[in-house]
This record gives sequence, C-alpha cells and structure tokens, in this order.
Amino acid sequence: MRIIGTGSALPRKVVTNDDLSAFLDTSDEWIFPRTGIRSRHVISDEKLEDLAVDAARKALTDAGRLPEEIDLFLCSNVVNEYLTPGLGCIVAAKVGLNCPCIDINCACPGFIYSMDIVETYFMAGKVKNVLVVCAEEPTRMTSWQDRSTCVLFGDGAGAAVFTEGNNVKGIRLNAQPDPDKIWQFRPLQPTPYVTKTETDVPLQMNGREVFRFAVTTSVRDIQEVLGRCGVKLEEVDHFLIHQANMRIVEGIRNRLGVPEDKFATNIVDHGNSSSASCPILLDECNRRGLFKPGDKLVFSAFGAGLLSAVALIEW
Repeated sequence: MRIIGTGSALPRKVVTNDDLSAFLDTSDEWIFPRTGIRSRHVISDEKLEDLAVDAARKALTDAGRLPEEIDLFLCSNVVNEYLTPGLGCIVAAKVGLNCPCIDINCACPGFIYSMDIVETYFMAGKVKNVLVVCAEEPTRMTSWQDRSTCVLFGDGAGAAVFTEGNNVKGIRLNAQPDPDKIWQFRPLQPTPYVTKTETDVPLQMNGREVFRFAVTTSVRDIQEVLGRCGVKLEEVDHFLIHQANMRIVEGIRNRLGVPEDKFATNIVDHGNSSSASCPILLDECNRRGLFKPGDKLVFSAFGAGLLSAVALIEW
C-alpha cells in the first residue's frame, strides 16, 4: 500500500505551562526541561468524534477520495465517552462511510499497528482504499492534581488514506507485556452480585521504566527493520517518532547518531496525544511540503502494554 492523503484536527483550547502553574505546584521552568512541552491542545467544548471526523474529511480531500470509495475503516482510540459502539462506528456514520469498521486499542503505537493490519488486507487483495483515524483525549485520563502526568498530554486526531502500492518496506510490532508500567482503571456499572472492590484510578505511569523501554525498543526495532530491508540509517530521510517526551526523542536520536534535522517534532505545543501523535505529525509535515516522492520515512511509537512498533515507508 501507499499513503495518498493525510489530515489532522486539534482542539481550540490551548493550555500553557503558565496556565497549569495557576492551580498546580509547577512552572514552565520545571515542565519544559523535563518534557520539551510548553503548551498543549485540550478538549473543552468539542467532542472527540468531531475532531476525528474533521481529520478524516481532510485526509479524504487530500487523497481525492470520496467516503463511498473507502473499503475499510480502522479507528485507533484508547478511551472516549462511548463504551459502545466503538468510536469507529460513531465517526463512520458522520463521515458517510459504508464499509466495515475496526476499532483497536493499542495506545500510542496504534497508528503503526493499524498500518500493519491494513497492509495485510491489501496483500490479500480485499481492499483498494482504506481510511485510518487515530483520535485520542488522554487529558481526560489523568488527574489534574498530579503534576507528573497531566502536564504531558494533549488531545487531537490524525488520519491517513491508503491505496494500492508498494511503499511499505517493513513493519515490526513488539510487545513486552507489563501492564503495571502505564495503566488506568475505571469501574463498570455495578450489579447486585459484584463483591470485589473496584476503585476509579486515573492514569498511572512509571516514568523511569517507560523511558527505558521507549528508547531501548525504538532503537532496536529501527535497526532491525532497516537491516531486514537493506536500508542504511543515513538513507532514511525523516524519522517520525511518537511525541511522548522530547528527552525520549532525543535519547533515540542520540543512540542512533542521526542529525537533528531528520527528526521532525511538534511536542513543544502539542504534548503527547497517544496514537494520534504520529499521524498528526505526519499530516503537519506533509502540509508543510517536507516530503518528496521516494523519501524514506521511519515511524516509531511506544506506549501502554507495553507495546511498540516501527514502520519503514516510502513516500
């Protein structure tokens, strides 16, 4: 397959580090050196599905495809206001899609996991055009009294349209199951028979362990995919790394020994938007005209599970 269209959408509300210091024991001087973040987009009066629809429509327009031409729709989302149906059905109804919808929850590497699923459909000859949307609101998962987590996240949606081609050169998915490193728990509706204790717990994260996992697995998997595809590190034109924390991104870049100008970033004014991070960055780079035909793009993402993924794509 190949990418022929991208789109993204962000909430209107921008929250700066100084805004957070009004009710948290924190400051820009504390947040920025540790994360690389100065502001983030936060859902206020929007609905997440509307951001997803906006990103999807932009991607369809960029691709020159109509909703009725889409054969398969994948939606990556961790949490939203609906428990059922999946967010994909909500978005599909508003966009006007009439194809099968698949929802996945792979957290931050959801875009790359989606690409791997989509590629199998193309290889099986079952589709001609596929839409992927990643829509996330991690700011609704954290405690806004916990300065170690709420400062990290921003909301948004990113989308891409794929059609037939030979531009996926390699994908590696990785799982090191360890749910205690990043997790959130929310109770379900009670029944007369539930006797276990259930507590509503906001997002919890072991930052040190997540940092180590992210840098180690990203570097290892990038090297493995490039080696398997016969591509040298210096032949990669752009690295699109999940925007979780600038120190993680810099750790990966330093370990690889790659020039800074090959690493596009937007974390400074976006924060971590989970699986939407990579497609938002992809869309912004695309609309800036950063890519030219034949460019080699490496995607890398990592997150809860613990899951990670790397993809090598030719533009």
